[in-house]
Amino acid sequence: MKIISVGEILWDLVSGREFLGGAPLNFALHANQLGHEVLIVSALGRDDRGSRALAEIAARGMRTDFISCVPDHPSGVVSVVMSRNGLPSYTIHRPAAYDFPALDDAALESLVSPPPDWIYFGTLQQLSPPAHQLLERLIISAPNARRCYDVNLRRDSYTPALVRSLLTVADILKLNEDEVVEVSALLPNQSANVQNDLECFCRNAAMEFSLEGVCVTRGENGCALLIGNEFVTAGAPKVSVVDTIGAGDAFCAALLHGIGLNWPPAKVASFACGVGALVASRSGGSPVWRPEDVVALT
Repeated sequence: MKIISVGEILWDLVSGREFLGGAPLNFALHANQLGHEVLIVSALGRDDRGSRALAEIAARGMRTDFISCVPDHPSGVVSVVMSRNGLPSYTIHRPAAYDFPALDDAALESLVSPPPDWIYFGTLQQLSPPAHQLLERLIISAPNARRCYDVNLRRDSYTPALVRSLLTVADILKLNEDEVVEVSALLPNQSANVQNDLECFCRNAAMEFSLEGVCVTRGENGCALLIGNEFVTAGAPKVSVVDTIGAGDAFCAALLHGIGLNWPPAKVASFACGVGALVASRSGGSPVWRPEDVVALT
């Protein structure tokens, strides 16, 4: 499959160490490891972090020609504080270079030739008007691509109106249990006990926004997945959690992998949970792994 991932590239600063990340890049690297052609559309600063990011992305076997160089803004940085159980808290430093991606007409035509099977995007970068306009151009230029919206809400980095607008152009929605509460406020007739009735939430969201599928990640409790009219749940393998940065991004890559191969929903959910757990058991948002590692884990 050909996948275009649109969004932020940034450095996670964790306990004095730097890890290259950003949900769209993490997703892209994991999808690439699953054997797909993945192109990342973003922007980096003309600085040391930008140079190191380009070198690391290229070393992982991915193209960098759709990553803009922005001289007036630094490459993205996020300060991350980990809790005792490995859950991250983020401080996002903006504006950053990823807020100003740019593609001229020739680059856009090259990006969508041949046409992509999927376009992936999140919320964080889309708060920037230039980034949002670029996504709109891309969607118009690749009208037959399926679109995956991985919500990834971060404090002070979204509005309900933005989330609704992104939902209206999505085919697949992926979010976590906390984000269910936020998104449910956009749904008519949604129960107040939304986290206790995920099937109802998934079906309401699918109906309201004409979605092909809705997936809710539940950490160590696995996930809930609606594809078409079939709703399933899956448990997560038991692992020793090192940190959860990037685990949801890896999960999303595995989710699209399974959906794109027309796997049964139960198989999609189980595989995605296995990939997410595997990444949570390793340091950094995009560690190197192999599909057979997931088989061994599950």
